Amino acid sequence: MITDAGFVGAKAALFCGPRLLTYLRDDYPGLPWAGWWDLPGGGRDGDESPETCLLRDVEEEFGLILPANRLTFRRVLPSMSVAGRASVFFAAEITHAEIAAIRFGDEGQRWEMMPIPGFLTHPRAIPAMQQRVEMACQNRALAAEQARA
Repeated sequence: MITDAGFVGAKAALFCGPRLLTYLRDDYPGLPWAGWWDLPGGGRDGDESPETCLLRDVEEEFGLILPANRLTFRRVLPSMSVAGRASVFFAAEITHAEIAAIRFGDEGQRWEMMPIPGFLTHPRAIPAMQQRVEMACQNRALAAEQARA
């Protein structure tokens, strides 16, 4: 069983209706996944928790301050970057007002609220992120179904 002890980073699917907050990674030589579409999040600083790691990165990358109780989905998964270590994947809903308040940081070329199917099928979206978004979408659909019941 994978645990978040010693996790190396955190990413998130931030949804607003049928769209997903994405960004186009920088295209510097040697950068992993250079020029590919990615999701908010990044590497762990010090001994921060997965939630703190993610929320710090979301603030640094997009200027969004989200409270931890907005995170509706959490999975500990194998890291994409460090063999044998864990990463943590989250999902949350963001509002139109939060999207309007985005202030893109200095990592990446640009951001986009991409249609979810567009990200899931994009030939230059990071495949592991596509799989994780699919997982979060399944959870999101289940939660919506339970709310209707």
